[in-house]
This record gives sequence, C-alpha cells and structure tokens, in this order.
Amino acid sequence: MIKSELVQIVAEQNPHLFQRDVENIINAILDEISEALANGDRVELRGFGAFSVKNRSARVGRNPRTGERVEVEEKWVPFFKTGKDLRERLNV
Repeated sequence: MIKSELVQIVAEQNPHLFQRDVENIINAILDEISEALANGDRVELRGFGAFSVKNRSARVGRNPRTGERVEVEEKWVPFFKTGKDLRERLNV
C-alpha cells in the first residue's frame, strides 16, 4: 500500500471528511513521526508498534563486485518494532 491508497481508504471510511483533509492529516502524522525520529525520540503507537533510531557504528565493509575493502561511516537508521496486537494479528 502506498500513501495515496491509504488516503483513499481512510477518506472512504470517513465520508464526512474531504479527501484533501484526510491527506493533510496523514501527512501531519507522518511529519511528526519523522521529526521525532530526527530528534532522536521514540514514537510508540500502542498495539501497532514503536519507531526508534539505532546507531550503526563505523566498520570496514567490502565492495561486492571487486572485494575491495571500503570504510563505512557511522550512521543512524530507523528501526520499527511491532506491537503485541499487530504481531498476533499477523500470526493468526
């Protein structure tokens, strides 16, 4: 599912809202999650899961084509851990 499909589904489930309003709401939610992660915060949506950032330290990697050693810099990556309700729903 892509964001436009999500907007369409939510708009269909809420006929009292305009589609552009639903799109603005979804964009606001995603922007707030992104901003919180950029600030190093954790975002928890009960039953769904938790978004956080993890640090990957610098390391020596290899170029898969040539086998040459490559220095990989330290970086922060997003991480998602599913909530209990979502995990149970997926494993029914």
